Amino acid sequence: MTNEKVMYGYARVSSIDQKEDRQVIALRKKGVPDGNIYIDKQSGKDFNRKQYRRLVKKLKNGDQLCIVSIDRLGRDYEEIQRQWRILTREKGIDICVIDMPLLDTRSGKDLLGTFIADLVLQVLSFVAESERASIKKRQEEGIAAAKQRGVRFGRPEKTVPSDFSAIVNEWREKKVSLKEVLEHCGMSRATFYRKLSETDVTSETEESGLENNQSLKRCTF
Repeated sequence: MTNEKVMYGYARVSSIDQKEDRQVIALRKKGVPDGNIYIDKQSGKDFNRKQYRRLVKKLKNGDQLCIVSIDRLGRDYEEIQRQWRILTREKGIDICVIDMPLLDTRSGKDLLGTFIADLVLQVLSFVAESERASIKKRQEEGIAAAKQRGVRFGRPEKTVPSDFSAIVNEWREKKVSLKEVLEHCGMSRATFYRKLSETDVTSETEESGLENNQSLKRCTF
């Protein structure tokens, strides 16, 4: 008794705010059941993706895998080809790339067909990686230009409350605990001490001592 061939689909977008609808629709049209479509919302720079790993474990000899385009599989030249070999030779499955009919291992299994498919795969995987490098470069240039315009990235700087000096003096005089100070200021311990050093808050006791020292100096005979 032979194992029944199963059709799977894989879709990928680069971030959680991107939509995979177009890919899913194309996979459905190819006959892939919804339950067999695996989706990752992650960069294609490597293959360390949860749903992709789950899919590979599920695939068995004779199954079919559909993807819309080669860059949905990944964007690393060497890794795309390595994964292709794993899937087609080690796992023994067929792959159908919808946007590139020449990359359909279900047909053209003779020597010429295999040669053409390998050649097309090399070209497309090179293009996929080149596009990733281009996107990264444009992002870096955009960030650099934004920084020149004064745009700040990351978390907004934590500001101290208006009564920061007063609450610090109460803490120094042991009227309140450090925990109460942190809760009042909405800061972590590290941020509190950094702000303390930046603002150079001096306690009333220290100010009084400083004034007394200055008075003694003035009264020296």
